[in-house]
Amino acid sequence: MFDEKLELLLAIRSSEKVTWRGGHRPAIQNLGVYPRSVQSPLPVWIASGGNAQSAVRAGMLGLPIVFAIIGGMPESFAPLVALYKEAAMKAGHDHDKLSIATHSHGFVGETTEQAANLFFPSTQAQMNVIGRERGWGHNYNRSTFDAARSIPGALYVGDPEYVAEKIILLRKNLGITRFFLHVNVGTMPHREVMRSIELLGSRVAPIVRHELARVEEKK
Repeated sequence: MFDEKLELLLAIRSSEKVTWRGGHRPAIQNLGVYPRSVQSPLPVWIASGGNAQSAVRAGMLGLPIVFAIIGGMPESFAPLVALYKEAAMKAGHDHDKLSIATHSHGFVGETTEQAANLFFPSTQAQMNVIGRERGWGHNYNRSTFDAARSIPGALYVGDPEYVAEKIILLRKNLGITRFFLHVNVGTMPHREVMRSIELLGSRVAPIVRHELARVEEKK
């Protein structure tokens, strides 16, 4: 069903009038879909939680991909990135022109200690709810949290310099061109969430851009 819906979306994106037939909805015969997107073409990304089939699908279609990395070590996604690029190349796409992104939870604070202490309670509560639903069989505690926010971990919690360092490492290990930070997990106070977003844009992003530009100049 996902393949079919994606096929229809791409048909709508490429043509104002669409004729299409599938197995999960009524056929469309020369119908227009409005309003049309301002962007041309409309950006369409494939999201994946680490499924190889999703990576191959995105590569074959020449679509950008975003990997949701909410646990473990982000560098373990490197084989999926390689699979994505291989599929793109075999389908005739220039994989160097395709975008790769990651999505992770995190929180930017004035200091790393402050960020960790503010973000842990709501993260623990939410992860334990998810754990019970999915049968993980263990509680999410401070040790788990601290391990996840370490440099190689998948939780982006710390001061601007620390979070920037982790994002730069992502670029090095996975070749990402975009990073999505999911700030609010659970019941974080709104003012703290807004401040984290502000720090991400005003402090973290400039550090990352400066370092990546410096690396590119050396090539």
